[in-house]
Formats: sequence, C-alpha cells, structure tokens
Amino acid sequence: MTVIANHPQRNTLRLQLRENLLLKDLQPAQWEVLEPLLTVGEYRKGDRLARQGDEEMLQFFILDGMVKRVVSNPEGHEMILRFAAESEMDTSYAAWRLRTPIPYSIVAVTGARTAELPMPQWVDFIEHHPEVMSRFEYEVMKLMSEVMTHTITLHLLDAPGRLLRFRRKHPELAGKIPKKELAAYLNLTPETLSRLKQKLGGA
Repeated sequence: MTVIANHPQRNTLRLQLRENLLLKDLQPAQWEVLEPLLTVGEYRKGDRLARQGDEEMLQFFILDGMVKRVVSNPEGHEMILRFAAESEMDTSYAAWRLRTPIPYSIVAVTGARTAELPMPQWVDFIEHHPEVMSRFEYEVMKLMSEVMTHTITLHLLDAPGRLLRFRRKHPELAGKIPKKELAAYLNLTPETLSRLKQKLGGA
C-alpha cells in the first residue's frame, strides 16, 4: 500500500478524492489531517476488499472502477446488496460501532482503485470534525436504507418492475454494470435480463 503523497499519480488521486461526494466540502486544514492517513488500494476484478466475517475494518473511497456488497450463505449462494462507483464510498462503520464482524463482503466488480484507511483512524478523524461526522452518518443511513429497500423490492416487484425501478433510481449506473452482475442484483438470469431489456427498450 502506498500513501497518496508517495504515489506517482498523486495529483490525479488528489483531484479524484476532492470529487468524492462525502469529502468534496472538506477544508484545507482537514485535508492536511486526512490525506496522510490514506493509502491507495489497487484491486483486480473479483478481488475482495473486505470479507464477510472479518473483524479488521476499513473505510473505502472509490477512485476508479466499481465495487459491490455481497452476502453469502454457507452453501456459497450470494446476494448483491448494492454497487458503488467513482466518487462514492463503502464502509463497515455500522459493524465497527456495533462491535460485530462485517456482515457482508466488498468485492471489485471491475478493476478498482480506492483510497482507504483503518476504521479506528477514520472514526478518530470524524469525531474531531463533527460536520464531517454528521454528513458521513447520514450517508451510512442512506446506504442502509438503500439495501433494505432493495431487499424488499426483490420480494414485492416482478422482474420488469425490478429493472424499471433500478433504471429510475440509478441512472448513473446504466450501462456501467456488467450484465451478469446486474442480473444477479435483480435476482434474474442473464437471459431474462436480456429479454426484458429488449422488451422495455434502453441499454
């Protein structure tokens, strides 16, 4: 892992970080504190950034690529809970606060690059900057609500309804998610997803 200041693409990384939805309003003095804590993570498609059941937790800011939250049962069946792409974040904050293992894995959907730091350091930072902590906890609640709503949607909507809702709620992800991944997220086969796209139109 390389700290941002020592990375050969540090200027690009700094620009990407400042486009992050959570971090874009940080003041210069706050950047001076946060940046030295961040390391750059490089992940290939399929790599796990965090493993379900882990107790060592990190805070991730997505710089390039896309990741997903996934839960698995003992038989190996997986359910995708959400996706996160450039300018977004993923976190194990709730599990850290509850002192429980991470209840899901975070997996690279594509090649991905992150800026990341251990959860204790992130929590120490936000506790010293209450306005950042307030924004962060609001985003965590939004993520939890998004995951809960998605789970309910899988049970209440038919296949066309699930696809239409996804397009309505996540237009920024249209065309970015591989078909196999999107089909799994919507609890469809890739073939069914292809038929629905042809019927409903659009990418």
